[in-house]
Amino acid sequence: MSVRVRFAPSPTGQVHIGNIRAAIFNWLFARHEKGEFLLRIEDTDLERSTPEAIATLLEVMEWLKLDFDEKPPLYQTSQVAKHLEAAERLVAQGDAYRDNKGGGGSAVLFKIPFDTSRVPGVAEVGQTETVVHPEVPVKVSFKGVDFAGVSGKGKPAPGGASLAGFLHLEVLDGDGNVLFKLDDHLDEIADGQSFELPNAAKLRFTRRTITYHDIVKGDMTKPLDSMRDVVIVRSDGSPVFHLANVVDDITQRITHIIRGDDHVENTFRHIMLFSCLGAQPPKYGHLPMIVNAAGKPYSKRDGDAFVGDFKTKGFLPDALVNYLSLLGWAPGDDREKMTREELIEAFTLERVQHGAAQMDIQKFTNLNGRYIAEMPEDDFFATAKEWLEGFDWGRGADAELAAKVCRLMHSRTKVFADIAQWSYFFNDIPEYDQKAWDKQFKDANAVAALKELPEPLGKLEVFDAPSIEQVVAAAAERNGLGHGKLNQPLRVAVTGTAIGAEIYETLAILGREKSLRRLEYAIAKL
Repeated sequence: MSVRVRFAPSPTGQVHIGNIRAAIFNWLFARHEKGEFLLRIEDTDLERSTPEAIATLLEVMEWLKLDFDEKPPLYQTSQVAKHLEAAERLVAQGDAYRDNKGGGGSAVLFKIPFDTSRVPGVAEVGQTETVVHPEVPVKVSFKGVDFAGVSGKGKPAPGGASLAGFLHLEVLDGDGNVLFKLDDHLDEIADGQSFELPNAAKLRFTRRTITYHDIVKGDMTKPLDSMRDVVIVRSDGSPVFHLANVVDDITQRITHIIRGDDHVENTFRHIMLFSCLGAQPPKYGHLPMIVNAAGKPYSKRDGDAFVGDFKTKGFLPDALVNYLSLLGWAPGDDREKMTREELIEAFTLERVQHGAAQMDIQKFTNLNGRYIAEMPEDDFFATAKEWLEGFDWGRGADAELAAKVCRLMHSRTKVFADIAQWSYFFNDIPEYDQKAWDKQFKDANAVAALKELPEPLGKLEVFDAPSIEQVVAAAAERNGLGHGKLNQPLRVAVTGTAIGAEIYETLAILGREKSLRRLEYAIAKL
């Protein structure tokens, strides 16, 4: 069977990097397996899944070049009739029931199957006993077994689970006498009868577990006596995620579900839903969480967390796909920069790591810088020009000057937002960083050397970087400064900042007239 995977977000605004990483992993897996990558938009939350939110999602997918098959995407709201039909089928089969417990209308709950012969991965693991608080009656019905455990302080602690969790249940009193045997009352319970058992002290039953193999995490197991029946249709008639998700996966013939590990608990119930609806459950792989340096879930509080943030700051889409691909997965070697073709060729779910993946903005920024450095010069210049037009000082800038600046700064640009720091190339007089000014001009020898520079720089026959370097080096030597020690004071004087490209090349691009005017302006301020 050909691989079919899906990315099924619930668009509510900006797209988090955790969500889009799931899309990338699905896309890479599908392309590696020569299968199909589908997009399903789970838009049932009509208040939050606005047309604007959906448009944002689609724009992100297009920007990242995550092309999907079977267009247009499947909108979950278009499938509501199928969801409700499935719910009715489950009720008719006895796998779900209506409940008006809240009094606000009848909800439909999926019943954890007591007969587990249809469900893969269910096993009996032996007899177990649970102590219950004798002051709280044990209640047994088709909805489950409700009781109170005993807290560390001896107080009642609410407990309970679905009926399926208590195979061969016996309820015992404090003397060990059997008050109730489930096997003797299964038909009555199926007909709706319930039992309330006071003075119970212990539950004895055969524990069953459900296990599935997670492609990423390995075998995952959960006891049935830790599972309750779950609402699949709300009292207002709207399908719940669990039902809609499974029915849509059946409709789209999904073979593998690759999603965040916050869905691990859902998967146990979803496997049961697939089985009760007569479908083969897909294979599952749950991706590790993206965390911050403290090991906590990565969020906006930690820095840029949405795809739009990175686009706005001038990160490249290929760099983002590359970085997020390696956030929780590795190719098996030490490669960090990989083309899409290389990623597709190397990607397997077996190489996805089990533990959390730490977001490292600096590492990503450096990787993006490598992508920018490898851009063709014309492409870099075209993109940089668009960014320059976003600043008053860069709008309508001299084309020849802009080209020179781009050539100088190309390999030094990590993200295109760095262009905001280029203002000193285009302004007449730069804005001075006061901290840098105070730091660089507290040395009297540096100030003296700086004051000597205008005359020899003005007399240079050729105002280029090597000639400028000779003049600066001579002035530094005359004033007892080591080689290069005058560079930073000169940089601050001419550019206003202590950060930038090589100062000699910078002066050469600025030209003699502008460099001298700035230098003399700074000297006058000393």
